[in-house]
Amino acid sequence: MTRQEIMERTVKIIRDCVPELEGVELNENTVVNTDMGMDSMNFILVICKIEAEFDVRIPNRLWNRLSTLGDLLDAIEKYRK
Repeated sequence: MTRQEIMERTVKIIRDCVPELEGVELNENTVVNTDMGMDSMNFILVICKIEAEFDVRIPNRLWNRLSTLGDLLDAIEKYRK
């Protein structure tokens, strides 16, 4: 799976969990929590859905280091089985 495919699937998950982002451009530099307006519960929901979608386990200790959408994509690529 290419990074672009991962990005498209991740953005779909984010948009499904945070419908307020409809029409907002999301790119690798988008700051996950502040630019997207996600609260902590939405963020946890997004991470859990991403882990299920990509069969990946992102360690909890890394969650607070996932600043941008690009950081999230990096984590998905790194921890995919």
